[in-house]
Amino acid sequence: MAMTPEAKVKKKATQHLKQLGAYYFYPVTGGFGRSGVPDIVACYQGLFFGIECKAGKGKPTALQQKNLDDIKAAGGFDMVVNEDNVDDLPTTLALWASATK
Repeated sequence: MAMTPEAKVKKKATQHLKQLGAYYFYPVTGGFGRSGVPDIVACYQGLFFGIECKAGKGKPTALQQKNLDDIKAAGGFDMVVNEDNVDDLPTTLALWASATK
């Protein structure tokens, strides 16, 4: 079965996170989970962040954006990635991590 464009972005993002040695997981949102959480929740060098993965020009829904904003307000970082910027993830995380030290 072929992967959706968004699934390809998620796979690429997790490949980068694995290479960095980051802790990450895909939250389960159905039933008992919280709606609108980012696709990937992670921690790297003490930096907590959420990544919302989109295909093409896709934008987060209002609820997804609220959750990303809540993460930022709590002192974490947020990022929306797509095919165009997913490869910026390692550099972006390194910059964020060094800025918080």
